[in-house]
Amino acid sequence: MLSSVRNCLKAAHLKSFRNFSLSSSVNGARTYDGEGKTSVHILNNDNELGLMINGVSQVGFRLNNNMTVLGPMAIFARSVLSWNINSVDDITEESLSLFTTLEPKLDIIVIGIGDKPDNLNFYKRLVPILRKHRLSVEILPTEQACSTFNFLNSESRHVAGAMIPPYTLRTTDDDTLLSKLRYQNLYEMNDIKFL
Repeated sequence: MLSSVRNCLKAAHLKSFRNFSLSSSVNGARTYDGEGKTSVHILNNDNELGLMINGVSQVGFRLNNNMTVLGPMAIFARSVLSWNINSVDDITEESLSLFTTLEPKLDIIVIGIGDKPDNLNFYKRLVPILRKHRLSVEILPTEQACSTFNFLNSESRHVAGAMIPPYTLRTTDDDTLLSKLRYQNLYEMNDIKFL
């Protein structure tokens, strides 16, 4: 009796939505194919949208075309270049000249500044440069800047990204020495076991 009640409810429910077509099936279940159908696209897999940033690490970036860029980069909708700077302190009018000379003019530049900076003095240096050239800019930590660049690029905006890899995992000489000592101890222990 319970199953017949369920079937009646299903039939009544389907009749109230009869303007919609339920045509295709996925694994035996019917799917909606009418007007207003919702679909999902993974932006980074759409090659028509241009270059997207799939991953970021302390050494560089991985793009949606399986290319890896080591170090800082300047990225555009269809091309990518190595950006010859080491840190936020190296961002000057000269290092931004590539972005100021482009035609047609950029809608916005997304600058990824690595990690969250301790010193915000570089904002004071950048604002006059950007005002002089009438450029809109978004300055963010690199991980957020990558997402922002991808979104703006997918909207077909004339956007450029100036990205510096985050350095949160940057190793020091002490870290390297300690790591070598640990490996040396492991090798010595393995030699003793096999003798």
